[in-house]
Amino acid sequence: METTVLSVWTGDRLVTDLTGELGEFCRGRGDGLAHVFVPHATAGIAIMETGASSEPDLEEALERVLPIADIYQHRHGSRGHGRDHVLPAFVSPSVSIPVINSRLALGTWQSVVLIDSNGDNPQRSVRFSFLPS
Repeated sequence: METTVLSVWTGDRLVTDLTGELGEFCRGRGDGLAHVFVPHATAGIAIMETGASSEPDLEEALERVLPIADIYQHRHGSRGHGRDHVLPAFVSPSVSIPVINSRLALGTWQSVVLIDSNGDNPQRSVRFSFLPS
């Protein structure tokens, strides 16, 4: 298994596209499985379409399901920070993608993204691993 850790600055973005970086990591490795993991209690990894207003749609959906409000028992940090700690139950902290001929086997509109609603901690680590077949 080969692995690397990427440092990602999310700023105030909910969605950060990692597809290009992951594709570069897999280049020249042949067939196998790419695994992406975010070791944070307030972030997750997803596969989704980016652009075409998908990001604001996701933000609105999260607001309906997990509102930014002072309704959570977990109360440190900025307003609604308890939501950030519930997010990984909805958006997994990891995802695996097949790699064929050193290329991610994603669908046409699929991207690998970091979902991070925690503006209190905009610096993230993301681990890429490659398991050859």
